[in-house]
Amino acid sequence: MALLSSKWVRSDTSPRVVDFKAVRYIFESGIKLEAKPQVVAMAATLYHRFFEECNPEDYDHYLIAATCLYLAGKVEENHLKIRDIVNVFHKAVHPQLEPLDLADEYWLLRDSIVQCELLLLRVMKFQVSVDHPHRYLLHYLKSVQDWIAPDILAKLPLFRTCWSLLCDFYHLPSCLRYKPQHVAVAIIYLALECYGVTVLYNNDAVLRWHDTFCEDLGKDQLWKIMEDILSVYDAELLEN
Repeated sequence: MALLSSKWVRSDTSPRVVDFKAVRYIFESGIKLEAKPQVVAMAATLYHRFFEECNPEDYDHYLIAATCLYLAGKVEENHLKIRDIVNVFHKAVHPQLEPLDLADEYWLLRDSIVQCELLLLRVMKFQVSVDHPHRYLLHYLKSVQDWIAPDILAKLPLFRTCWSLLCDFYHLPSCLRYKPQHVAVAIIYLALECYGVTVLYNNDAVLRWHDTFCEDLGKDQLWKIMEDILSVYDAELLEN
């Protein structure tokens, strides 16, 4: 039994909107379950990877999303109880309904996730290890902060903005296209552009600040990643 029957999705709903909602439910449920950021990022990554391999019309997107969150907890060694995932994810998808009792519907949902986990692993060929941008972002931010005037930095929620941009980027499959190091640099570059902040000596230096982190990241690709990050907010407008 699916977490959300296909009849609940309008026939005119685009796959992009369904994907956005499914990943949004992953984030919402992950936050409520106090999962580590890497777990939620892994779940979103698994979700996008699955539908790159499989026909979106053949599967319940919300069941796949819930299963990805369950599997991601195991991969990242932050195990989430399947009962909690069923209850929290079901409430995220159906906020108007009462919490599930330990009755037939709960057990059907639980069994569906267990069976779907095996499907996910087979589709991924059991290769579920991912190098996330998170650790690169933290490392690069520490260095960039040392290159920005302290009085300017004190006024900017730079870390929070970068973290939010990174989380939002996982809502679309374009997050799979790039190296994690490149994504981290693009996130910081975009945040600085939004605030109109220039890194000290950047224009006079032989190397631009981001070249010190990623020599293989060209300007065109940098702008392409930032465009893909911003496209998330276009998808959010469609979803609303």
